Amino acid sequence: MKKSISRIWTLTSRNFKEILRDPLSLIFTFGLPLLLEVLFYYLFHSLTPQFEMKYLAPGIVVFSEAFITLFTGLLISLDRNTSFLTRLYVSKTKSYEFILSYALSIIPITIIQTTLFLIVGGIIDPSIFSLRMLISIPLSIITSFLYISLGILFGSICNEKSIGGVSSIVICGQSVLSGMWFPLEGLNEGMVTLMKILPFKNATMLIENTVNGINNTFNDFVLPLLIVLAYTIVSFILAIIFFKRNMKNN
Repeated sequence: MKKSISRIWTLTSRNFKEILRDPLSLIFTFGLPLLLEVLFYYLFHSLTPQFEMKYLAPGIVVFSEAFITLFTGLLISLDRNTSFLTRLYVSKTKSYEFILSYALSIIPITIIQTTLFLIVGGIIDPSIFSLRMLISIPLSIITSFLYISLGILFGSICNEKSIGGVSSIVICGQSVLSGMWFPLEGLNEGMVTLMKILPFKNATMLIENTVNGINNTFNDFVLPLLIVLAYTIVSFILAIIFFKRNMKNN
């Protein structure tokens, strides 16, 4: 166990350094959601409550996490095409150790993203600043694991040329099926049911309800959390399976 933890830590440190070597991707990961947060607030908050900062900021937090799918998938797919992973495949490193190291290296980015977008939102709308906001920051780590796991899965299957297109499906899903840009009242019942089954809206609900207050513990928190965890666990299991298959093939 001690050796396993040591290997995970070593790989995590290496992966985090690789992330820092690509500042352009980091700027995009932080800059685009921040621009949308500020721009959409000033353009639309007077027209509809949907774009009030107390709803927009939590939505942007989860929306930004969807970009982590692309970020993580690209990191893994690039490593797969180099001799780095090939050399490690013949070591005693296990597939789950690889997976955990990639996941843990992304967590600092998630924390910075969440803190940044909520602070900017709180500057515009001070009602966001509360104990609930502080609770939502570690909670965002749970929602980010969903998108990290999808990124690891896609990175284990796709090459660096196709990872962008595949990951864009998740980004579009989070944008369109989370309900963050439009109220659900205008949608038919079938579409609303689909959104409630998929993880995108549930991930957004977790952060949004935590920031603004939970009225019904089960419907507003427990159920969305269980749905997000279910998708996350399945994605991680599939990622480990495909990653292990790649290890055997190499």
